[in-house]
Amino acid sequence: MVKRERTLRICPMGHRYYKSTDCGTCPKCELEKKPSEGFLSRLSSPARNALMNAGITELEHLAEFTEKEIMQLHGIGPSSLPVLKHAMAEKNINFKK
Repeated sequence: MVKRERTLRICPMGHRYYKSTDCGTCPKCELEKKPSEGFLSRLSSPARNALMNAGITELEHLAEFTEKEIMQLHGIGPSSLPVLKHAMAEKNINFKK
């Protein structure tokens, strides 16, 4: 496996960070965007962004989708689904069948 060199990046907000991939996401900006409460706060940044980009910002929106549809979103992985299911169960909400 070839190890890529980490390069210094500076985001538009002026944060300095190092990355070894082509990903242009600033980790400091992502932390600042993380909600302090609600189901989105329980998710990783990629999973949270995937849902938000799909227009899913409220727990009730998940009921409009099947589990399979949610799993197909780029950024949603196997560890995200139990978090979503737990949050939905707390509100007696289910995925579409």
